[in-house]
Amino acid sequence: MHKYEVMFIIRPDTAEEEMDKVVSQMEGHVTAAGGKMEKVEKIGRRRLAYRVHRHREGFYVRFVFESEPPAVNELERRMRVADAVIKFLTVRVDEEQKRAAKQAELRAKKEAKRPKPAPASEPAPQPSAEPNPA
Repeated sequence: MHKYEVMFIIRPDTAEEEMDKVVSQMEGHVTAAGGKMEKVEKIGRRRLAYRVHRHREGFYVRFVFESEPPAVNELERRMRVADAVIKFLTVRVDEEQKRAAKQAELRAKKEAKRPKPAPASEPAPQPSAEPNPA
């Protein structure tokens, strides 16, 4: 199973009950296909960067879940045909986590190979500028 993050935008003129219905439907598609939902985050209404299907605002929703690739394909297909969803983006997150872990491991190996700096010895006493009274 792979970990995915899906962000989708629901039309702003959709009623609150219908938004909840769309979110629960999409969540149901993931679980019905054998996926495991980790997080459902309703971000809320936000202004879009550019017009999407003549809309300037949208209701943002974010899912984080574990699933097999065919389940993600089915979820994306359902989002494409849903009238309420105007835009969506799916990202496979576990690849990014693997890459970050590998880089951290390489950094640790590189740090271990680097020679340790020699401990600083005490500085030699400086001769004073005053002449010694003889």
